[in-house]
Amino acid sequence: MIHSLFLISNAGDLFLEKHWKSVISRSVCDYFFEAREKAVEPDNVPPVIRTPHHYLINIYQTFQKLMFLFSKLGVCFIVDVLYRMCADYFGECSETTIKDNVVIVYELLEEMLDNGFPLATESNILKELIRPPTILRSMVNTITGSSNVGETLPTGQLSTIPWRRAGVKYTNNEAYFDVVEEIDAILDKSGTTVFAEIQGVIDACVKLSGMPDLTLSFMNPRLLDDVSFHPCVRYKRWESERVIAFIPPDGNFQLMSYHISAQNLVAIPVYVKQNISFFETGSSGRLDITVGPKQTMGKTLECLVVTVHMPKVVLSANLSATQGTYNYDPVTKILVWDIGKLNPQKLPNLKGSLSLQSGAPKPEENPSLNIDLKIQQLAISGLKVNRLDVYGEKYKPFKGVKYVTKAGKFQVRT
Repeated sequence: MIHSLFLISNAGDLFLEKHWKSVISRSVCDYFFEAREKAVEPDNVPPVIRTPHHYLINIYQTFQKLMFLFSKLGVCFIVDVLYRMCADYFGECSETTIKDNVVIVYELLEEMLDNGFPLATESNILKELIRPPTILRSMVNTITGSSNVGETLPTGQLSTIPWRRAGVKYTNNEAYFDVVEEIDAILDKSGTTVFAEIQGVIDACVKLSGMPDLTLSFMNPRLLDDVSFHPCVRYKRWESERVIAFIPPDGNFQLMSYHISAQNLVAIPVYVKQNISFFETGSSGRLDITVGPKQTMGKTLECLVVTVHMPKVVLSANLSATQGTYNYDPVTKILVWDIGKLNPQKLPNLKGSLSLQSGAPKPEENPSLNIDLKIQQLAISGLKVNRLDVYGEKYKPFKGVKYVTKAGKFQVRT
C-alpha cells in the first residue's frame, strides 16, 4: 500500500502532497534530499531509501524534471500510472500542468487509490469517473460551481472486465503497437562489453468496436523470459503457447514489459574510440572521441549525444567537431556533444585541448562517456510481432507496429 505521496520539482520544491492513512510530516523528505545531494545525477539516487519508520520509494521523471516520492511500502507501478494519467488528461506531466489542474489531480488520486491500495488505474475508466478538463467545461464549472466528477459509475466497473468500458464504437477499427527497447550497457576502454541488458515495453493504442478478443503472436517469443503483463492478459495462455491473449482496454495502455539480461542476446549498436589524457606537467590535457555504428542491422543512428562529466580541475575546453555541436559548462563541468544523425560514410570526431586549474594535481581517474541514441524501426533484441488475430467481432482491423531502440544508461569507460 501507499501511505503518502510527495511531488518534488527539480529545484527541490515540494509542491504537492497527498496522504491516505495518517499525515506524515514533510520532514521525512529530508532523507531523500540528503541522498540526492550525495548523488552526481538525480536518477542515481537509490530508488528505495530506508528511514527509521518508513520506506521512501522515489522515481525521477527525466523529461519533466519531477520526482515522485512515496512513503511506506509503496507500489512502484502507480507512479507510472499517475504520470500517464497526467499526460493523458493534460497533454504533459509537468509542475506547471499539475499546479494548474491541482483539483483534478487530487480527484484522480482519490479514485485511483482506496485507502492507499490501487483501485481504478485504467485511463478510459477514469475518464468516465473524472471528465478531462476543457476550456468550455472549466468555464461552466466556474459559473455553475459543478465539478468534473461523473454522476454515474462507469460500466466497466460493474463487469468482469473492469479495464474496458462497454458500448465502444469506432468507424475505423485500428490497433497500433509500439515496441520500445532501452539498452543499459557498460563498455570498457577497449570496447569490450562489461555489462549489457535490455528493458523493453510494448505500448498499445487500441481503438476497436464492441468487445474484441485479441491474440498477439511473435516470430521469436523465446527471447522473452522475464515479462510483466497488463491485467487484461491471460497468463496461462502465454505459459503454454507463448501467445498474448487479451480483451484490450479502450485507447492507450502498456500491454507488457520485459527484461533481457543474457549478454549474448544484447547487440551493442555503437562503438566509441576515445582518448582522454591529462599531462603530468603543465595545466592541460587532450581529448579525442570518434563514434561509429556497430550492430544496427542497416538502420541509422539518430539523436546521438555524448555526455562527459569532467573532473573539477578542468576549466575550459577548446575543441573542434567534424559533425554536430559541443558545449562545455565550466560550472557543472559537463561536456555535451550533440551529434544528431550519424553519417556512416564520415564518422563524427571531436578533439582538442583541455585547460586545467593551475597548480592542481592531475585527476586520478579519467571521466566516463555517457551515450544517448535512438534507432527507428529496430528492436535491438530481434523481437518481431508476427500477427494479430481478432475473435468475437466480425471486422478485420488495421494493425500497425513500430519499433524503437533507445539508449538507457549506456556508459563507455576511459
